[in-house]
Amino acid sequence: MALPLQGLSAVVTGAGRGLGRAEALELARLGAAVVVNDYGRPGRDGSGEASAAPAEEVASEIRAQGGEAVAHTGDVADFQQARELVELAVSDFGKLDILVNNAGILRDRMVFSMTEDEWDSVIRVHLKGHFNTTHFAAAHWRERSKAAGGEKVYGRIVNTSSEAFLAGSAGQPNYAAAKGGIVGLTTSTALALAKYGVTANAICPRARTRMTEDVFAGFRLPDEGLDPLAPEHVAPLVGYLAAPAAAGVNGQLLVVHGGMVAIVERPRVQARFDSKQETFTYDELDALLTPHYADRPPGETFAAAEVLGLKRG
Repeated sequence: MALPLQGLSAVVTGAGRGLGRAEALELARLGAAVVVNDYGRPGRDGSGEASAAPAEEVASEIRAQGGEAVAHTGDVADFQQARELVELAVSDFGKLDILVNNAGILRDRMVFSMTEDEWDSVIRVHLKGHFNTTHFAAAHWRERSKAAGGEKVYGRIVNTSSEAFLAGSAGQPNYAAAKGGIVGLTTSTALALAKYGVTANAICPRARTRMTEDVFAGFRLPDEGLDPLAPEHVAPLVGYLAAPAAAGVNGQLLVVHGGMVAIVERPRVQARFDSKQETFTYDELDALLTPHYADRPPGETFAAAEVLGLKRG
């Protein structure tokens, strides 16, 4: 029996470690030929010398298991290098079918202490990096559709957002903003590319990686069995969203961790107030809105620890 992704090719960015590595291995297990992209800098803040080793090691691991894989060590936040990444998939595998955007860095700081470079660098890698690869993949699929007389082609995009965007993260204004932007990019792309047969979805994963080692430091490892925060819990959803079975899933945001997938609704109107005059006055807004928020803690968000369902060590 054919594997779900047999005959398809994929690009996974940031695939040398953590989530990206687990996702690349899962796509290969499901039959895809994979371009493993990783810039290879050792620091989670993007610091250090770039290295080919992480991408090469994962590509070698896939080949050792009987799959097809090549490594790419470019910086996806660089427009030209993102072009070369997509071109590598096309030249080596004949076409690109699946794009998984995962590359990212952290430069955490409270908003009143954050430097311009700390803001710009995180937006550049996360948001611009997602745009760059999406741009060239989308152009590839559009050209393939035109060459086929307007017929739909096969294309899947899986982007990586975060609950830092959904719930807020006090020390990560740059990261939260970038992840929110990725959701906007995803829904816009989903609408633009649907006519070509391409879907675009975003995930908010929770996983214990070098990027989140501080966030989840208090959540103890289980005495036995798979860590609820292992990246391997996230990878199957990425494999599904990349597969033909997910043709009807488009423009969606899904939270995934520890054997759980939650579909996030688009924002809904919580309450509505209409002015009794031609337009609102200050006094009228005060009378309507102040009581509405009177019993709510400022900046109320859901409690991530409670949703996670884990106990701290």
